[in-house]
Amino acid sequence: MAPRRSKSSKNPPILSHEFFIQNHADIVSCVAMVFVIGLMFQATSPVASLFVAMQHNVTQNDTEDADFSLYTYGTKDMFAVFFYFLICIVIHAVIQEYILDKMNRKMHLSKVKHSLFNESGQLLSFYLVSAVWGADIILRESYVTNINQLWEEYPHSQLPFIVKFYFIIQISYWLHCYPELYFQKTKKDEMGSRIQYATMYLLFITVAYVLNFSRVALCMLVLHYTVEFVFHVARLLYFAEKTEFANTGFMIFNVLFVLVRLGSITLAVLTFWYGLEQSSQDTLDAANGNFNTKIIRINCLAAVCILQAWMMWNFITFHLRKLREKSAAAKKTRSPSKKKVKALDEDFSALPEVDQNNATENGSVRNRSKSKKGL
Repeated sequence: MAPRRSKSSKNPPILSHEFFIQNHADIVSCVAMVFVIGLMFQATSPVASLFVAMQHNVTQNDTEDADFSLYTYGTKDMFAVFFYFLICIVIHAVIQEYILDKMNRKMHLSKVKHSLFNESGQLLSFYLVSAVWGADIILRESYVTNINQLWEEYPHSQLPFIVKFYFIIQISYWLHCYPELYFQKTKKDEMGSRIQYATMYLLFITVAYVLNFSRVALCMLVLHYTVEFVFHVARLLYFAEKTEFANTGFMIFNVLFVLVRLGSITLAVLTFWYGLEQSSQDTLDAANGNFNTKIIRINCLAAVCILQAWMMWNFITFHLRKLREKSAAAKKTRSPSKKKVKALDEDFSALPEVDQNNATENGSVRNRSKSKKGL
């Protein structure tokens, strides 16, 4: 069973919001267990396999090795997405309970940092697994040594098991981010950014999966997940007050971020503008999964470029804002002494002439007495 995160000694009423929030991992794990147990019985195995196993197998031979099985996509994928959506919720709760919460108790973070720490910890785990897993697929399929495979033999409608499973997990994970906003009691001011990036991930990954652009999407995801992994490592080090390591991590992230944006645009141009143009057609062939038309290719290329430009714009504006804040803070540290001198001069000039003479005489006498004592 998944861990139960109880924050108070009192048991909340059954079917209340607090009850579901505290026990959501147990409830979801029980639902997922129903499908797993269903595989053990002959009567329920066909239905349970719709949720657990990959569907739409198009392999011609009778091999049982999943590595050599080929799959396409279809409506039955929704069952698998739902099951692994539940698994993602359970894994999220396990990471939160046994890793992040224990670290938070030792670090004594504020409420704002506590929320950001949990977000970075969860995304760090996902980015690491996805980047390593995706890099392994790229090396197996030799996309690095033979980049022409990104567009040759399109449409890539028949996917190996591991590639189809990878995209199902990606879609399931970003879907599970929406109910987690409720389960984690996310504040309203933090919901906007989290919904934004989860929606963008979900939209681009689903479109690439449906349009059979899985190969180029896989390469872009690995590049992006790698640089995001570096960022969240640096942010966790910052929360842990490892300032030197955190600054080094942020510097590496700044360099990699720009390189990955350029690399993603380069891959998009090579694939959609030059590579797929060689086998372009005038009309759609949805039955065979061929969406290689000029309109779709230009729209896909424009979407990738606009996304990279938008991310780069946010990156530049963030650093410009930080520079302005640093310069303003530097001015504030210098200004108090000058303000004090100006304030004293204004107070001095506001005195009557007799008081000014007395003030200067008293000041000179005090200065003389201090100099004599110093001698």
